[in-house]
Amino acid sequence: MASLLQDRLTTDQDLLLMQEGMLMRKVRSKSWKKLRYFRLQNDGMTVWHARQARGSAKPSFSISDVDTIRNGHDSELLRSLAEDLPLEQGFTVVFHGRASNLDLVANSVEEAQIWMRGLQLLVDLVTSMDHQERLDQWLSDWFQRGDKNQDGKMTFQEVQRLLHLMNVEMDQEYAFSLFQEADTSQSGSLEGEEFVQFYKALTKRVEVQELFESFSADGQKLTLLEFLDFLREEQKERDCTSDLALELIDRYEPSDSGKLRHVLSMDGFLSYLCSKDGDIFNPACLPIYQDMTQPLNHYFICSSHNTYLVGDQLCGQSSVEGYIRALKRGCRCVEVDVWDGPNGEPVVYHGHTLTSRILFKDVVTTVAQYAFQTSDYPVVLSLETHCSWEQQQTMVRHLTEILGEQLLSTTMDGVLPSQLPSPEELRRKILVKGKKLTFEEDLEYEEEEPEPELEGEQESELALESQFEPEPQEQNLQSKDKKKVVTCPLFCPSVCCQITAQATISKPESLLLSQQKSKLILCPALSSLVIYLKSVSFRSFTHSKEHYHFYEISSFSETKAKRLIKEAGNEFVQHNAWQLSRVYPSGLRTDSSNYNPQELWNAGCQMVAMNMQTAGLEMDICDGHFRQNGGCGYVLKPDFLRDTQSSFDPERPISPFKAQTLLIQVISGQQLPKVDKTKEGSIVDPLVRVQIFGVRLDAARQETNYVDNNGFNPYWGQTLCFRVLVPELAMLRFVVMDYDWKSRNDFIGQYTLPWTCMQQGEPAPVTPGQYPNSGCLPNAVLLALPGYRHIHLLSKDGISLRPASIFVYICIREGLEEDES
Repeated sequence: MASLLQDRLTTDQDLLLMQEGMLMRKVRSKSWKKLRYFRLQNDGMTVWHARQARGSAKPSFSISDVDTIRNGHDSELLRSLAEDLPLEQGFTVVFHGRASNLDLVANSVEEAQIWMRGLQLLVDLVTSMDHQERLDQWLSDWFQRGDKNQDGKMTFQEVQRLLHLMNVEMDQEYAFSLFQEADTSQSGSLEGEEFVQFYKALTKRVEVQELFESFSADGQKLTLLEFLDFLREEQKERDCTSDLALELIDRYEPSDSGKLRHVLSMDGFLSYLCSKDGDIFNPACLPIYQDMTQPLNHYFICSSHNTYLVGDQLCGQSSVEGYIRALKRGCRCVEVDVWDGPNGEPVVYHGHTLTSRILFKDVVTTVAQYAFQTSDYPVVLSLETHCSWEQQQTMVRHLTEILGEQLLSTTMDGVLPSQLPSPEELRRKILVKGKKLTFEEDLEYEEEEPEPELEGEQESELALESQFEPEPQEQNLQSKDKKKVVTCPLFCPSVCCQITAQATISKPESLLLSQQKSKLILCPALSSLVIYLKSVSFRSFTHSKEHYHFYEISSFSETKAKRLIKEAGNEFVQHNAWQLSRVYPSGLRTDSSNYNPQELWNAGCQMVAMNMQTAGLEMDICDGHFRQNGGCGYVLKPDFLRDTQSSFDPERPISPFKAQTLLIQVISGQQLPKVDKTKEGSIVDPLVRVQIFGVRLDAARQETNYVDNNGFNPYWGQTLCFRVLVPELAMLRFVVMDYDWKSRNDFIGQYTLPWTCMQQGEPAPVTPGQYPNSGCLPNAVLLALPGYRHIHLLSKDGISLRPASIFVYICIREGLEEDES
């Protein structure tokens, strides 16, 4: 089990000092700052802490859970305590997912640097591990956990305890026979390599062994031709050449002699099946593979709602960490609610609630720093401005000075466009979405009808739209027959807005609103920063066609958007083919819960804003959808959602010729984690649930039976069948649950991906009766896209649970059965 990590633990000076341990101050708030003794464990993978050097220690965190290390100056919490604590001696451990950061302050700058360098080195080593190295490290972790007295050996009693920890219930006699076979030294205990052999015997994959032997002439190896046969016949790699097969052998065969002889051992075969080449997610969909030169409105755009919140909508904490996490996960549209703050500095928070406040300039600084770390494609700042004229000017100063060249302040090439620019044209640019000034004269006054669910965003739009309408009393003196509208051009330079505003301000009464309306006045300089994304209120699809332009964007509450889809689905699709739409969660979701974004994507809505701080099924769908195309935050919509004349209606889709039937044989599971780690003796009873999300008619769910008391290597061998009318919009979700007859099943892990990103191979004929137990295939020759694939599970937070996985065989055929076509 020797590895590069083990070598570094014995040679790197920083890691050696970390293993000795250091006293540091753990900081949670201004009033909570406690001294703790932190020490890197000998395995190099966990850090423990205690109240004092020789005190009782407990695990603090695992290196595999760490995303990155930040210095004290980049810590929001430590910066707020700069008067009490030296920033140079502080650093922050940032974890994957939604776990809270760990802020620490060392006794000296040198000690802080030791921990920062050492932790980053360990994180880099773990990140760079290949499949075999990860497996070796995983085995090392289990050995450390099983070796209770830490003597470097494992007795049979310790092995029995380890089996329970690993979710295995095994006959004691059989377990002892495996133990004796592995104990080649006959010492009555297992050491390093002996434990590896015990693990291999324990994890022998009978179903994979049978598959291997069905193609191997001698049952010991696959020759180049035999492996080529497997790739073509089972994986349906029709275009697979000898060169590709050789490349795979060289990549996954562990022995040098096997590589030289161009053969694949059982270990190499299993390594291939567990790799990205054997993954259900098509590797071709991982990098940016879509056309990025189409107008912005032709893409689904990963979007966040109230990005500043890391908790609920009423009393939750506002933090720049919300922007960092959203941007690093590929989010391309973040929301900023700006209000007047003390000392002339605008603040960001959820207005009229008890949520905490952060400075607007800190938000802009954070966006500038993290906007393009994950993706080079444009970021949209969705501004909801509730500030006075003076503080709007401060906003403008921060936006222009902090963002600099990143801020888009004019049209591309200064030319008046006829359509929105593409993500490619807007690379590394930040766009402001918001209201833009409209000056109106002799315009008949019209009162807006408030929606039943009127939220801050809509209120702001309505107030600003009526900003320059004359008062009802004035309107009575004007001719009702004549309506003259003078508008400040959308793409005018800042100077134009300022000159126009000065002329208007000479008559301040023209800027005053009636007492019934908000007295918010939009600053022309802020208005001039809105390029391409002018916010307008939605009245009707007909009104939008007649009065709005491609560079305008409307926002919809989830309730209104869902109602429009039901009432006028096709019109919504056509609307989204030429104009951007943003959908946000209902104001009733005070707990920051989410809605299913799939319903809105079905109608082509581009910006479906999610409460990204809340894990769950809805965020699994969102993360799965944007996992493709390099995780860049932009996914090209299907062609029928980009056509302004499209006849597609998500509520009543006509069965297209591209309809498909999916068969999934759920074969087995591997190393499933415990649901409740506090119950050492408990073992899970796993079942697999497969769900389809897409248009309403495609939504479906099926599940296997549960396997009693086996989370280590459960076998199901069951086939599930799904028929899908619109595969271009379908999402496929695999969930592993722990069956509980007394209450709701417990979540173990999940993996969600777009139907179009499944690795499927090339079409192949299916003979009659090939799947007799599927219950959904007619006795006819069909087109299929089969393949053996592993599905590597993720936690609720979207963090890898490797090596936890399920093994499946996939078959897809074109079309539906005749009676359903």
